[in-house]
Amino acid sequence: MDYAIIVAGGKGLRMGTDIPKQFLPVAGLPVLMRTIQRFKEYSESLHIILVLPKAQQEYWKELCRKHNFNVEHSIADGGETRFHSVKNGLALVPDNADGVVGVHDGVRPFPATSVIAHCYEAARRHGAAIPVVPVVETVRETDGEASHTVPRDRYRLVQTPQTFGIGLLRKAYGQKYTDMFTDDASVVESLGHRITLVEGNRENIKITTPFDIVVAEALAKADK
Repeated sequence: MDYAIIVAGGKGLRMGTDIPKQFLPVAGLPVLMRTIQRFKEYSESLHIILVLPKAQQEYWKELCRKHNFNVEHSIADGGETRFHSVKNGLALVPDNADGVVGVHDGVRPFPATSVIAHCYEAARRHGAAIPVVPVVETVRETDGEASHTVPRDRYRLVQTPQTFGIGLLRKAYGQKYTDMFTDDASVVESLGHRITLVEGNRENIKITTPFDIVVAEALAKADK
């Protein structure tokens, strides 16, 4: 069986709202529900593990009742950092599980189902895969007051879901935490395992600011 760990620990500070960003409505439905639905669209048999801060779990359950949201999922407690949150989610995957696990940002509600599928397929073949998109704007590297242009064709923007063989990800998260771990791929890469890149989709935005909500509203309407 394959798994998806959806991490949602935002507080909405950059949104300027008291409501955590994963619960904000987009075209009438909370962001997090849209995210979970997208993974169920990819596979009905996928086991979804939602990682939420303990203080937000009752509010989430209230939202589920309000919106009659009945997509089956398990809930794990959020940790001190993303690393610890993913580790808590991974703890709900059975020890004898054999398959692929994807880790996804709860505030990325628009990954294409084809991208999700390609990530899981690539991880099944290669052990570790992440979706990326090309940089389309000019990039400059700064050094104090000086700066210079760098070749953008050598760089990619990283998205989620980041997908891995279950045993590999479990081994990676058995390591001691370091602030060098910026995402799941960096945790796995520290074992010396190569990361396979999969073409992502530009609509797979991470909602962090009020502007992103405006974009998300447009994407949700176009998605109908």
